[in-house]
Amino acid sequence: MSLITTTKSLAETCGRLAAHPFVTVDTEFLRETTFWPRLCVVQLASPDEAAAIDAMAEGLDLTPLFELMANPEITKVFHAARQDVEIIWNLAKLIPAPLFDTQVAAMVCGFGDQVSYGDLVQNVAKVTLDKSSRFTDWSRRPLLPSQIDYAIADVTYLRDIYLFLRRKLEQTDRLSWLSDEMAMLTSPATYEQHPDNAWERFRNRVRKPRDLGVLMEVAAWREAEAQARDVPRSRVLKDDVLIELALAAPRTEEALGNLRAFPRGMERSRAGLDILAAIERGLSRDPKTLPKLDRERRSGGNGATVELLKVLLRQVSESHGVAAKMIATVEDLEAIAADDKADVAALAGWRRELFGVKALELKHGRLALTVEQGRIVTLEWQDAPPEQTEAPSKIAE
Repeated sequence: MSLITTTKSLAETCGRLAAHPFVTVDTEFLRETTFWPRLCVVQLASPDEAAAIDAMAEGLDLTPLFELMANPEITKVFHAARQDVEIIWNLAKLIPAPLFDTQVAAMVCGFGDQVSYGDLVQNVAKVTLDKSSRFTDWSRRPLLPSQIDYAIADVTYLRDIYLFLRRKLEQTDRLSWLSDEMAMLTSPATYEQHPDNAWERFRNRVRKPRDLGVLMEVAAWREAEAQARDVPRSRVLKDDVLIELALAAPRTEEALGNLRAFPRGMERSRAGLDILAAIERGLSRDPKTLPKLDRERRSGGNGATVELLKVLLRQVSESHGVAAKMIATVEDLEAIAADDKADVAALAGWRRELFGVKALELKHGRLALTVEQGRIVTLEWQDAPPEQTEAPSKIAE
């Protein structure tokens, strides 16, 4: 199959694809040497055809593609959509909608956490994908026929996977369970990389308000610098150096240069001056205005409760065929252990019905866990007069 390299051909193809209720989408990109991903190839498929677009073709206008992505009448199907959607957002400031992520859907359908596309193809289509072009340089031209075939396979089998998963979700009345995840994937906030938020990736690496203030300022400087230069963050400053700066807070050129991990000579550059200025801004922050630090895991004195909740989560996950990660996170469990009315997803909607109610019952001693024939089962304790020794009754799974 040849690549689409002209705007006319792209417009004609997108026009045909727009006649269908869904289109499968994938992208090939590079970001090893840049901050922003560099789009190289886009693959699209409808029930009738599949196409590959050379996004690097000279003179190619991707407007027809973006119009297709914005069409509210067509469901856009991705597998592990976040990076693909991020690219479209960066290029066109639009998010494909409505959107369906087969990796998320597979988690609800019992395929486990973050199942790969290859595993889904194997399970649903009974085909083993050729992975020979997995690590290809998609920016090099011309692309080989084998590379194009590899790229196209990422959207052709995705059609069968989508239809299979959607049918299963409808049969089990679980289609609405995807709404929270799809809302997150279609929110611009998910893809907007504000320098002021860069520190959050390291929030568990500092313990003092002073360290946090410095971390926030230096991380923001690094993020802005990487975006402006379009280079990976590590090209500006490695993560371990960032943490060392936050903890040591050097205030002079000499002290900066004496840090073990700090790049030699950088203290005498413009970047060195910028870093020292960022450190000063961090040190001058009012501690009362800083975000609260998680000094310890939120479980605190509730460690035993959290461990029991983990066991319950596993039991619920296995018995209902839903990935545990979709139901609750460790942070959710810690919050539930600390507060019956915690504002977490596990205590709302279908998650509450599936797990949250049981979690609260377990926390307050009205639910027990045991093992039968190698499987975890839940037991509901029946209130009885003191003279009775009636055993707990098993909850139907």
